[in-house]
Amino acid sequence: MRKIFFLFVGLVAAQLTMAQVKVQRLMTENLPNPISIDALAPRFSWQLDAGQARNVMQTAYQIKVVDGANHVVWAPGKVSTDQSMYITYAGSPLKSAEKYTWTVKVWDNHGKAIESLPATFRMGLLKADDWKAQWISPAEEEASRPSPLFRKGFTINKKIKTAIAFITAHGLYEAHINGKRVGDAYLTPGYTSYNKRIQYQAYDVTNLLQPGANAVGASLGSGWYRGIYGIGTRHEIYGKDIALLLQINITYTDGSTGVIATDDTWKTSTGEVRYAEIYNGSVTDNRMEQKGWSKPGFNDSSWKNAVIGNYPKDVLIATVNEPVRKHETFKAVKIFTTPKGEKVIDFGQNLVGWVKFSVHGKAGDKIVISHAEVIDKSGNFYTENLRDAKAQNTFILKGDGVETFEPQFTWQGFRYIRIEGYPGDIKPEDFTATAVYSDMPPTGTFTCSNPLINQLQHNIQWGQKGNFLDIPTDCPQRDERLGWTGDAQVFSRTATYNMNAHNFFTKWLKDVALDQFKDGSLPHVIPDAFDNGHDTGGGGSAGWSDATTIIPWNMYLAYGDKEILANQYNSMKAWVGYMKNHSHNNLWNEGGHFGDWLFYTRNNDVDGTSAITSKYLIAQCFYAHSTQLLINAAKVLGKTEDVETYSKLLADVKAAYLHEYVTPNGLISSDTQTAYDEALEFDMLPENLRQQAAGRLADNIRRYGNHLTTGFLGTPYLCDALSKYGHADAAFALLLQENYPSWLYPIKMGATTIWERWDGQKPDGSFEDAGMNSFNHYAYGAIGDWMYRTVAGIDTKTDQPGYKGITIKPTVGGNLTDVAANYETPYGAASSHWKIENGNFVLDVVIPANTTATVYVPTKGDNAVTEGGKTVAKAADQVAGYTAVNVGSGTYHFSTAN
Repeated sequence: MRKIFFLFVGLVAAQLTMAQVKVQRLMTENLPNPISIDALAPRFSWQLDAGQARNVMQTAYQIKVVDGANHVVWAPGKVSTDQSMYITYAGSPLKSAEKYTWTVKVWDNHGKAIESLPATFRMGLLKADDWKAQWISPAEEEASRPSPLFRKGFTINKKIKTAIAFITAHGLYEAHINGKRVGDAYLTPGYTSYNKRIQYQAYDVTNLLQPGANAVGASLGSGWYRGIYGIGTRHEIYGKDIALLLQINITYTDGSTGVIATDDTWKTSTGEVRYAEIYNGSVTDNRMEQKGWSKPGFNDSSWKNAVIGNYPKDVLIATVNEPVRKHETFKAVKIFTTPKGEKVIDFGQNLVGWVKFSVHGKAGDKIVISHAEVIDKSGNFYTENLRDAKAQNTFILKGDGVETFEPQFTWQGFRYIRIEGYPGDIKPEDFTATAVYSDMPPTGTFTCSNPLINQLQHNIQWGQKGNFLDIPTDCPQRDERLGWTGDAQVFSRTATYNMNAHNFFTKWLKDVALDQFKDGSLPHVIPDAFDNGHDTGGGGSAGWSDATTIIPWNMYLAYGDKEILANQYNSMKAWVGYMKNHSHNNLWNEGGHFGDWLFYTRNNDVDGTSAITSKYLIAQCFYAHSTQLLINAAKVLGKTEDVETYSKLLADVKAAYLHEYVTPNGLISSDTQTAYDEALEFDMLPENLRQQAAGRLADNIRRYGNHLTTGFLGTPYLCDALSKYGHADAAFALLLQENYPSWLYPIKMGATTIWERWDGQKPDGSFEDAGMNSFNHYAYGAIGDWMYRTVAGIDTKTDQPGYKGITIKPTVGGNLTDVAANYETPYGAASSHWKIENGNFVLDVVIPANTTATVYVPTKGDNAVTEGGKTVAKAADQVAGYTAVNVGSGTYHFSTAN
């Protein structure tokens, strides 16, 4: 029987009584003070901050919600519970566009009552007829589709209390009021399955309006809606039109209201943005600028009236995820001339965004900026791997002093730019690269004593930044940039450690369910840019369609949010139903599959070294895994009949797997790392065959000289399967391997992001096949999950998800002497920092308030464990090399002889 020691009571009573507990981080629908939500029963969450005080728990709460007139709309009274996440509103019906304020009083386990500061939320436009605005489009368009401009002048004669703008588009938009940009978001309204739902954004524009004359304007780009998108020259996926919908709801201090809304009195023209496409870049001609077009007093007499479009408004939804914003900026680390004579700037980091620069030249001077991720072995600018994406921004000067340019309605993935036509000397201070990505709050850091692993973590994070651009894309640079489902699912748990991906995936998963085919299979990309909801097939690949089950479960583990499972449950069930319907005697051995995509292979493979794993074997493993996750979800949601039904199905699926693919002695027919790690991770084997399977996996790794041979579907589980079954040494050997194929090989080659292929660039500087060779592709970065969960040891207990119950269980190995991970859980900051110093193992732990944790201290021999200098466990209490100690919130310092 495992012994667990408790530090809950008595050790630090004085600390508890002196704790200054605060209630902080009040969130409505996982957002701080949102100004547009359409959840009719929004959910409230908060954190307790107890500093370093130990064992602080909430025992009760009391919420109060008031409307703009300070009338109470919900006050349920004191509720005795430690729940501080996802408290569902159950008061009077909430009104469209109305603002509400809420507070919470919390009682802790020492009897203290703590009041929060107020938080606010505003409802969005809840019904289609709340939109007084009409869709408007340009009166006519040129073949090259320059970005249309729209404007409207109006007068304000009263003092404004509040003004909220609601804006969306068919395409992309940027809005201005009185010459100033509205908001700091880019690529709005974001990408959803436009034929089913389109997001709108809300902005508080009170301070942008002024007494007297005003003007509002917007420019549009083709974007995902109708632009070139979906590999190659595919375009107009969702429509040929481009349209704007904009409404400003104004409340005056005298209580009256007014609306400024798009209609056919708005004027339209074009300006300096002559072309803008996601893949190809943009053309900006400053000679065509209409200076002051969004300011009052601008002469728009030559502009034409906009045309009203009869487009639906019942597909409009409030935005639930964080928008794309500007983030880090980079200056040139090197400016050089290539052997071909090209002028190139190296920004030192493969990033996603664009370059802003200043220049002085003559009218008509044309500057072309091209983008690349790498330089070839001859030192020249390399763009072949971009395929059909031109990724060029062209700027034409008007010759009016110093001009500053940055592109609109496009983005590039790059580290290097090539500059053509630049007048004068290229100076580093004139060029700035800006990274743009969805503004998810950072949540995790991981550092250790090995600088190559630290660079790996850096690359993982930058792979996520570059590819979490409103949707989880596969790559950000070539003619793709699609929401590939397989890439997203393998990386989803790692993503939650680096950033708060709760809202990001909640939004995307709704499109997963909406675009799912009627037979239950899933398109390869979401939103479905290939099929666009026509239900003609083109999905159902094992490991890709399993995004329907794997990502919701991972989000539930990370955030403890049952609503994600409830929202996705029918989608999960439909996918399992698809596999069942396409199986024969419980064996899923038909259909097209990507398999273990980009696994290790050799040309002229005369001795069978290539690590080929049967696609149908992989499919059977994912069939079982998704069925298990469906059972898990059914248990959480209380669907007992489904638990029974799918538990029987799972037993049959595993029995079919054993019969088809495993010998009585445990040899799997595809004797590969992927076959064994999936068998172990998905519990495909009976208990008596698991340890030998782990041994076969470790032996396989040694046969390949401590190299991995896995592709997209095998890599995420490799190190976890090894360490779980007593082969952590083999897992660390893989992690620390510096030669191809390995995680560190690209780093030794100078990578600053994760590559699509293990050998995207070979040791001699040559490249893999340009048709499939991205240098910013996050899938292999899934190892980050193991680094956080196993090496540092921070994990959630599955029966207390969202880190309500925390496990700290570090794994020592790989000659690492110092590992530190910090993670912002939904309840607050948790950390695990272990190091080996002076012959001792030292573990510093932080646990947030209103949670509990079990800390597993690695121990060996006859060494006792101390905390804060006091013995908490003796040698006889060790189990499997660890001593387990239960703790409450607070800061702890454990030590034992190494």
